[in-house]
Amino acid sequence: MTLPILVYLLHINPVTSSAYSLFVVGTTSLVGAITYMRQRQVDYRVALVFSVPSFVAVYVSRHFLLPAIPETLGAVGPLMLTRNGLIMVLFSLLMLGPALSMIRDGGRTGRVGRTKGLKLPLIGAEGALVGLLTGLVRAGGGFLIIPALVLLARLPMKMAVGTSLLIIAVKSLIGFTGDLRHVAIDWPFLLCFTLLSITGVFIGTYLSRYVSGSRLKKSFGYFVILLGVYILLREVS
Repeated sequence: MTLPILVYLLHINPVTSSAYSLFVVGTTSLVGAITYMRQRQVDYRVALVFSVPSFVAVYVSRHFLLPAIPETLGAVGPLMLTRNGLIMVLFSLLMLGPALSMIRDGGRTGRVGRTKGLKLPLIGAEGALVGLLTGLVRAGGGFLIIPALVLLARLPMKMAVGTSLLIIAVKSLIGFTGDLRHVAIDWPFLLCFTLLSITGVFIGTYLSRYVSGSRLKKSFGYFVILLGVYILLREVS
């Protein structure tokens, strides 16, 4: 959610917004992960298997693939294709597939401990794919990580959220350090925005006690679809 809010509501350019979103998402996720750790809602084994290939893929995509994309890609009819526009369109399209999977998965919440055998390589491969894609769109990737943990690792929704927070925190903060050399940071604004986000984490964690995992999963899926469609329509128009 952070990247669309910064771009569309606060009118910050996508490059700066992507750097800001990494800091906001990383810091907020770290605070949230600590809260879920205390509740024993983090699967550290899954986090490790998912994270290592994801970190490598993020580094490769941000340092080699992204710089290779030119600022202006050309024109299709009256539309001028730019790198920033491509990033936002890709971002929106990536949101739709996982969201639909979450909704189709219905009320199944998964079961802890079913990550043995062939599932571990699949989780690692999914981590690499998510790292590659989120490195290109320069976002935390929670909308991809949570469905992967629910559908592949078969984690209950709330444990998937807690585990994803730990993964996102480390991945995003590492990515942000790489942007410090290229982006001018407005620290007062960034710290204020981050503080508000952290406040939201505590409110959301409290409210999650009163929402079932299956209902939370479906609601998350529908929300991600609405946000993805909005971004796509906004960029195309």
